[in-house]
Amino acid sequence: MTRYSTQDLQEEFLNVIRTSQETVVEVVKTCVDAGKAVTPKVPSARVPLADRLPTPEVIVTSAYDFAEKLLSSQRHFAEELVKATAPLMPGNDTQQEQEQGDAAAE
Repeated sequence: MTRYSTQDLQEEFLNVIRTSQETVVEVVKTCVDAGKAVTPKVPSARVPLADRLPTPEVIVTSAYDFAEKLLSSQRHFAEELVKATAPLMPGNDTQQEQEQGDAAAE
């Protein structure tokens, strides 16, 4: 039986996601091109203050910038929790020293 490391599985998962995303983008491009050929030109509607609305590109960029900051903050938080709880982990000398100190005090 072949065993895979966690990193191998993560890479494979990311490759599958990338491939499926590329396929979806290509399908959408094809549909848009086909749709342009058969749909009539529609005049743009004038919406008050529409020029002040963010573009889709700005919205996507802003959302992902925020997500990156949030993920970075969560990673730092998790790493700090791991450090804070390290003395409680089995095999940690600090825990053994504390138990020995407690036993000597009794």
